[in-house]
Order: sequence, then C-alpha cells, then structure tokens
Amino acid sequence: MGRYIKKYPILLLVAGLVAGNLYCEASVNVPCSFDTTITNLREFEVVSRIETKEVKASMPLQIITGAEMEQLGITDIADATRRFSGVNVRDYGGLGGIKTVSVRNMGASHTAVSYDGAPVDNIEGGQVDIGRFSLNNISRLSLAVGQKNDMLQCARLYSSASVLGITTRQPQFRGGKSFSMEAKIRTGSWGYVSPYIKWSQKITDRLIASIDSDYTRSDGNYPFTLENGSETIKERRNNSKIGNWHAEANIHMPLSDAHQINVKGYFYHSKRGVPGAVTLYNPVSTETLWGRDAFVQVKYRGAFSKRWKLQVIGKYANGWSRERETGVQYTGGIWQAEYTQNEYFISGAASYNPIDRLSFGIAQDVMVNTLSSTRSSCPFPSRTTSYTSLTAKYEGGRYELTANLNGVVTSERVKTGKTPDSFKCMNPSVGATWQPIADIGWNIRAMYKKTNRLPTFNDLYYDRLGVRTLRPERADEYNIGTTWICEIHGIPDYFSITADGYYNHVNDKIVAMPSTHNWRMMNYGKVNIYGIDINAFVSFSIYDRIRLNLSGTYSWHNTSDITDSKASNYKAQLPYSPQHSGNCSLTFSSPWIEAGYSLVGVGKSYYMAQNIPANILDGYIEQSFSLGHEFHLTKCSLAIRGEILNLGNARYEVIKYYPMPGRSFRISFNFKI
Repeated sequence: MGRYIKKYPILLLVAGLVAGNLYCEASVNVPCSFDTTITNLREFEVVSRIETKEVKASMPLQIITGAEMEQLGITDIADATRRFSGVNVRDYGGLGGIKTVSVRNMGASHTAVSYDGAPVDNIEGGQVDIGRFSLNNISRLSLAVGQKNDMLQCARLYSSASVLGITTRQPQFRGGKSFSMEAKIRTGSWGYVSPYIKWSQKITDRLIASIDSDYTRSDGNYPFTLENGSETIKERRNNSKIGNWHAEANIHMPLSDAHQINVKGYFYHSKRGVPGAVTLYNPVSTETLWGRDAFVQVKYRGAFSKRWKLQVIGKYANGWSRERETGVQYTGGIWQAEYTQNEYFISGAASYNPIDRLSFGIAQDVMVNTLSSTRSSCPFPSRTTSYTSLTAKYEGGRYELTANLNGVVTSERVKTGKTPDSFKCMNPSVGATWQPIADIGWNIRAMYKKTNRLPTFNDLYYDRLGVRTLRPERADEYNIGTTWICEIHGIPDYFSITADGYYNHVNDKIVAMPSTHNWRMMNYGKVNIYGIDINAFVSFSIYDRIRLNLSGTYSWHNTSDITDSKASNYKAQLPYSPQHSGNCSLTFSSPWIEAGYSLVGVGKSYYMAQNIPANILDGYIEQSFSLGHEFHLTKCSLAIRGEILNLGNARYEVIKYYPMPGRSFRISFNFKI
C-alpha cells in the first residue's frame, strides 16, 4: 500500500476532497438498534442521558464518544484512554511505539479489552497493544472498573479487574438512500499521512453491509533534546518509520426488532521500526517488527420475551509477528524470529427476569489458545480455558445490588518439557448503589471484586526466563464512591461529578528476578494500591445549537511494594506509577465553528524500584487544540479540521529513554454524502 501513496499522491488529494465523517451520528447510536432513518437529534442531550444512567452504576464506568474524540483532536486509542481517570498508559514513543493500559496501577495484564463485545487477547505476552486499533470507525470508548453493568457480557470479561470496551459505528443512511460513503484524509508532521474510506450498503431491510479501510504511514523521526550533564544535545529519533493497514468488513442482519446477527471480519498489518531506548552517543536502532492480526467473529443477540434474553459469540483469531535485528553480535549478522498465535473462542450468555426488578444471568465461555515459533526452544504450548459466570441483580427504587461468581479452569499442554499444572478458582464480586434522598441525583456506591491474572506463555516458556511452576497473580479490589447528577433547564443544563476511593491488593505478583546465571520469572511480590479518582462534567446550552462542554479528571495513587520489609524499596512507589495525574477538556460547538482544547498532566514518578532523586522521571503537561468548520452544500457537506498536538512543545518521557514527540500539526478533510 505504501508504494501507491508514493506513486499516486494525487489520489490522496482526491480522497481528501471526497472525505466523509459521520461522527455526530455515531455519538447517538444505540448498539441494539438498526434503525436506518436519520432524525436531526440534539446529540449532546442524548449523550447526557446515556451518561446519567451509567454514572449511577455500582462499578465505576467512564465513556468518551467518537464525536468528542474528533472535536478534541485525539490522535489514537492510547491518547483517548489517557483521558480516563485512574489510567496509566505506557507509551514507548511515537506512532509505532507499543501502547498498553494499566488501570489503577494493577498492570496491563489485568485489563481486558473488548471489541464490539468480544474479548481481544494476547496469550503470548498478556498485554494487548491498543495502538493497533483505528479511531476512524469508533462510536465510543468505555472503561469499566470491575465490569460493565451488562447481564449479557462474556464470562471472560468478568474475570478481569477492568475492561476497556471499544464499540464501532453501525451504518446509517440519510434521506432514504440505500447507501452511504465517507472518506477522509489526514496529514501532518513528520511525513504522517492517513487516508480512510468506508462504504455502507443497505441490501434489504434485513441485510446491511459495510466495509472500511485505512492506511497510516509516518517517518516518525521527530526531534528531541538529550541532556548530558551541563551539555544539551539536539537529536532526532531514528528507525521510527511505520506503515500499517487496517480493513474491516461487517454484515448486520436485524432479523426483527428483538433479534440481530452481526458478522465482523478484521485485518491489521504493520511494519515498523523499533526505535529503541535513547542512550548517550548510541541512538542507533536496527530492529524491525512485523505484525499481522486477523479475526472473524459472529454475534447473535436477541430477546425471546420480556424476561428471556440470549447472546452467542463465536470467534477465531490469528496473530503473527516477526522480529528482525541486524548487528555483528549475531551469527551471519542478523537475528530473526517468528511467532504465531491462534485463538478459538465461543461464548453463550443468557439473562432471565423472573419478576420485575430482579434478574439473573449466566455466561459460559471456552477459549483455546496455541503458540508456535521458529525458535528452537519453543515447546508449542496450547491452553484450554473455561470461564463460567453467574450473576444476580436487584434494582430497587433507590438502590441496586449486584453479585457475581466467576469460575476459571485451565488445562495446559506442551510438546516438550514439563506440563504446567492445571488451575481452578472461583472469584466473587459484589456491588451496590444507593440513592439516600429521592428525587435528588446523589448516589453512594461500593464494590468488591476478586480476580486472577494467569501467567502468559512468555512467563511460562520464554527461553531461559520462563518458569513452568508459576502461580497466577491474585488481586482484590475495593471501591467506595459517590456520584451526583443534576439535569436542569437553564445554563448550565447538565452537571455530574463522581468521586471514588479504592484499595487494591495484589499477591503472588509475577516479576523477573535475577538468578545465578540469568533472570527468571518468579511469584515474588505483594503490592498495596490506594487511590482516589474524581471525574466532573458540566454542559452549557448557551443558545440554540450553541453548546459549551467542560470536563476534568484527577487521580491520586499510592502504589507501594510490601514484599520484603527488609528490602531498600519496601513501601516505595512502584516504577512508572505517578502519584498525581489528571486532565481537563473544553469543547465548543456551533453552526459556524467547532473548537476543542485539552490538557493532560502527569506528576513525577520513578523508573527504578529505589525512590531516590537519581531515579526520578519528571512529570509533564501536554496540551492540544483543534479547530474545525463544516460547509453544508446542496446534498453533501465538507468539513475541514486543524489540530495542534503538544501545543506547549513539552519534552517528556513516559518510559525512561523513550522521548515522546514535541509539537506537531495535523489537518484533515471530511466529506459527507
């Protein structure tokens, strides 16, 4: 695909002039509805009502819509996820850097990722790189601590400490048309170009198909400053070039108002240089990483009566990666390895309401994972995992109670060496919310949840590092909080605030420890995590179709290692765990212009276990600004948006020796038919 961009740049200009964007329509999607008619709704009012219901949930839930991400100039999933309170995104720099999500400092392996309701897993490393997902077709992004308040979710999602949910947009059609098309082109600093196109076709009233695709390339060699004592050195990132292509096809079959089937095919391919850590006088990196992820999933969801509902999901996923590095230290001057993962997944979930206000749910998942590699030491492992979930929920007039019991059973097989023991566990969770005063939107909520993080294939089998006797990490989550929601007729017309205090405890933490001749994985670690998360949102309806939204979050974490009371790092803050973080955003929308400003601030942290001044990683504040206007033509519209990222040109690192980009610019063209 990259060669077409180089040879036919005029095609990109044409694509820009026929670019399309349906973000505003996406923000009001109701996932279970396939209504193909469009009514000019006041999008922000609808979104507010959705938030009102979900803010009251017993387990903390945060949401950002596709329209909001577009207006704030958010660049990718990682950038959007940083806007949630309690989140620590580990970013290794630039578009090509791996990006993982840790919620409330539990570790990225404790965060499950779902894509349109089906879990996304990486059994090899345990951490899902969210940088592979495109923002172009996303309706909303949600983050649930514990689990979402959905009786029909997969049992696999109940087994994680938190869930990052990605929901894609469903096709919509204007003016009675049977098709819709949108295309977009975005370009910016350091050779960044990203064209996108989507076609949706209404074949019959009960059959709708869509296909979308995007390509992204960037040189990525942004400048940075290297400090060496009193000397300041101007450098430029190298080996940062990336090219990735994503395509997705969907078939939507609303069999009736109560039954629907969705079929999704997903493909992602990337080739990227791995810039590596920046060290003095040796900034050169020669490593290249290829990746390919593909899956097909089928989802049925239906209601057989007012009391019975059912969901069934089937999925097959394939992941392939290749690493290559050159250097005189390798035989023949080159080192290369390939890895292939396969996943087979099936899930069934049912809910039953025997009486009003009382509901029960059951979910059963079976997942089979395999790993193969060109490395001679690979034991070709396979794992079969069964997840079973039982849920009960009672919704009173002013309170809600939820209880869940989640069971996990694993069976491991290898072709060579000792087979790890099977694992079984039963993990409970309970949640409650209470409205002390009727007709006042003030609620108190509390939650407890127990989870386990299974060892990954790398933890168990990686050459000279893996240990096959590892136990799963055990985690306990406690949360107590309050929410206040106020909807009024005036200026402002909507206000909400949530505040949660929490305590997490992790036992048998899996860490790499030095042994006699090399490093080995071990169950060696106890971690205490205390924290506070605060979220606030206020919306002003200034005049007809003129609206101002202001939101902000703040998080305080105290994450300490309590493994060994005699160790020098006893009760010290864990590496890369800042105590303070937060963000705020301001968006303005009118018939003439849309503008957005956002600020993300992160306090200092330590990049080593010892909390000494030499190990401090400085905090930072990053600002972004976007400005756009939509021109309404006879039967179409053209939108132009400009973005300034890292407005203050802040120089900072999320991971030590991996400098992040400074100020950059982007512009996009969108066209609606």
